[in-house]
Amino acid sequence: MSGDRGAKKTLKVTLVKSTIGFNEKQALVVRSMGLRRIRHTIEVPDTPEMRGMIFKVRHLVTVE
Repeated sequence: MSGDRGAKKTLKVTLVKSTIGFNEKQALVVRSMGLRRIRHTIEVPDTPEMRGMIFKVRHLVTVE
């Protein structure tokens, strides 16, 4: 058996723009993802739920 089989895919998400001046719900999405400040990078699982959250704030983040 290969060791890769159980590996989960992840996405690196970086906050590049402030949430100030944008919809409050978008700020809540950013905080719930775990992003705290500009240029803060996190790794999140590549799930449909996370992709939906990223889509909501795509103008504030970059994804690798």
